[in-house]
Amino acid sequence: MRSRIEKFGLIGLGLIAGVLISLQLSAVADKDIAEPLPIEELRAFSEVFARIKSDYVEPVTDKKLITEAITGMLTGLDPHSSYLNAEAFKELQVGTQGQFGGLGIEVGMEDGLVKVISPIEDTPAYHAGMKSGDLIIKLDDTMVKSLTLSDAVKRMRGKPGSKIVLTVIRKEVPKPLTFTITRAIIKVKSVKSKLIEPGYAFVRITQFQERTGENLASALNTLFKENKEAMKGLVLDLRSDPGGLLNSSVAASAAFLPKDALVVYTEGRNSSAKMRLNATPNDYLRDNEKDYLKNLPAAVKTVPMIVLVNGGSASASEIVAGALQDHKRAVIMGTQTFGKGSVQSVLPLGNNTAIKLTTARYYTPNGRSIQAKGIVPDIVVEDPATAGLDQSLRMREADLEHHLTNNQKIDVKVDVTVKPPVPAEPAKSPPKIEEGDASKPKMLEYGSKEDYQLQQALNLLKGMNILQRK
Repeated sequence: MRSRIEKFGLIGLGLIAGVLISLQLSAVADKDIAEPLPIEELRAFSEVFARIKSDYVEPVTDKKLITEAITGMLTGLDPHSSYLNAEAFKELQVGTQGQFGGLGIEVGMEDGLVKVISPIEDTPAYHAGMKSGDLIIKLDDTMVKSLTLSDAVKRMRGKPGSKIVLTVIRKEVPKPLTFTITRAIIKVKSVKSKLIEPGYAFVRITQFQERTGENLASALNTLFKENKEAMKGLVLDLRSDPGGLLNSSVAASAAFLPKDALVVYTEGRNSSAKMRLNATPNDYLRDNEKDYLKNLPAAVKTVPMIVLVNGGSASASEIVAGALQDHKRAVIMGTQTFGKGSVQSVLPLGNNTAIKLTTARYYTPNGRSIQAKGIVPDIVVEDPATAGLDQSLRMREADLEHHLTNNQKIDVKVDVTVKPPVPAEPAKSPPKIEEGDASKPKMLEYGSKEDYQLQQALNLLKGMNILQRK
């Protein structure tokens, strides 16, 4: 028996060495730090590998063990690093193009459960009443505790028209809720826009996709053309926008900022992870693409502007809000954002697989780290439907297990340009949902007359116009 274990241990060490060589870890390690291989840990790994091969109740292939080891390495780092098998890699590529199958929720992992970061607007999960912070404990009859995040996402996706039952824990509800949701082809309309009233425009970005920049440019051109008088104010709505593609966030920022203004920069261990992205075509256009921002009305750069954000505004939407705030181009209004300020690089491994690895942190033009803190609004305006909730019930990046810390001890101070904060109306108690009842209050339609935060933004824009005239 001992000789068998030693044999498997040697095989395990050989596999480890092969993986290390294939991943070329020595090529990406810090050149200034020559750390020896952790022999004791490698020996422990090989012993575990050998024990599984010899003693596990069922035979296990080497491929499965190595794949699970890679998965564990990545998921143990932070909530956003992961191993992408061929299917997951393909789904990631499809998702950025604005159409994919499933329920329509951005998710992460916490304590072995799937945590909803944000339901995507106009999707089955959104209309069913799923909320940011919901913990999914069961998918149909399968307990989530037994699944990896990629496995859970795979189960939630399926044939359009098929149904799935989600069992959910919601912190303000004493007992689990059940939601029966019908899967659909998720077609996310990235940019929505309208004239709220003469002289005041509303633009909402729901997600940053491949064509968000040109869709935004088209919307702005249409709004300024339809408006028969000088534009007096514009509201850019980034609430519950979970993010997306970096170049699209740079394009959205560049639409409103002076040419060549710094939008965001990144800092990582390797030179390839250190970038400075500016409001210049080279930093937001894809290959051989015409500059869709070139012919925007000049007033887009100067019209009084408010950006609406909330706890569901993450990643790319935080980059835009931070850039416009630091350049004093817009007043940021709403509630503190999610705080997802890290860069994930998708690194192909061959065989159509890849790893999604956190390689850098995002910083606003003034040097503020977004990670685990987010963007603090200039004016705090709560949504009355959630204003009464305890702060401990609001999910942020900092609440996720293994989250990357903010490496700044002292934040760069932000000059608040509008004082005092606009007071919100007295908070209403959140509607009660009984046990097992998937019924829900009417979902807020962003941009409607019932949108309290938007009405506050509109009031402020009108006040700013009065002050300018005086």
